[in-house]
Amino acid sequence: MSSFDPKHKDQEVKHLDSTLRPSNFKDYVGQETIKKNLHILLTAAKERNATPEHILLYGPPGLGKTTLAHLIAKELGANLKLSSGPAIMKVGDLAAILTNLTPGDILFIDEIHRLNKLIEEVLYPAMESGQLDIVIGKGPSARTIQLDLPPFTLIGATTRISLLSSPLRSRFSGGVHRLQFYSEEEISSIVKKSATILGTNIPDDAAFLIAKRSRFTPRVANYYLKRARDFAQVHKAEIDSDVVNQSLSLLEIDEFGLGVSERMIMNAIVNTFKGGPVGLNTLAAATGEEESTIEDVVEPYLIQIGMLERTTRGRKATEKAMNYFKQ
Repeated sequence: MSSFDPKHKDQEVKHLDSTLRPSNFKDYVGQETIKKNLHILLTAAKERNATPEHILLYGPPGLGKTTLAHLIAKELGANLKLSSGPAIMKVGDLAAILTNLTPGDILFIDEIHRLNKLIEEVLYPAMESGQLDIVIGKGPSARTIQLDLPPFTLIGATTRISLLSSPLRSRFSGGVHRLQFYSEEEISSIVKKSATILGTNIPDDAAFLIAKRSRFTPRVANYYLKRARDFAQVHKAEIDSDVVNQSLSLLEIDEFGLGVSERMIMNAIVNTFKGGPVGLNTLAAATGEEESTIEDVVEPYLIQIGMLERTTRGRKATEKAMNYFKQ
């Protein structure tokens, strides 16, 4: 019997990632310290009938920064306006966004580290004193007009906080919060909640299998759950450990959560270069991967799970990796 439940067809009209978002802080699993700090900030602001100060959220992708922004807006009963650093290309773009805010609105800017410096400078007085300075005209006849903005809260999100300038970081007086990776138990709980939302059931052992391979990231876990649900639906089966293993095998995800690229890199280091150390450019040439892809996409998780070391002489496989990949 398939684990697909037709009564949940209406939910499929929505984007699945939005469907799986928790609807309140109580259902948001993990990030306990951040939730406690936000609870105090938001509760105090509501009691004073004031707008909360600006908040910066940072950390690897998929940990829930956008979800937190949605929950903050819901907690305050405020409108949430969404934008991103790359989408705000000109000062006029930012001015249009800010002048269309209403009192108490939440402005969420994803990838805020990708704002250019000119736009950052316009954002400083908007965040600090609620004013927008606009230059009209050019040359000697140019003049500046100052617009008063309604009180609003800016929530910035970034995966690269080091790329934010110090003046911009310092204006997030409501708090700068780093989202942490999740434990396997937390991920397993998220998988169970997501399965319920999707109208299917998943036993504890199957949920934990997904959690173990999810890179400690809810977004990855939900992706694996959706693929397991698809597999179960097509094969007219219930989601169980066997279905999870088969669906992840089709995705070429191994027991450590490694994909094709990670295994190719580690196989090269272990078997071609005898465990290393090997230089990044040599590794890129040997595998056909770009250096930036290896450095920014492939290596972080390998280092996190203790399979790779970065040394002054190059990349080196750990004993754990040697035992796993040695041919």
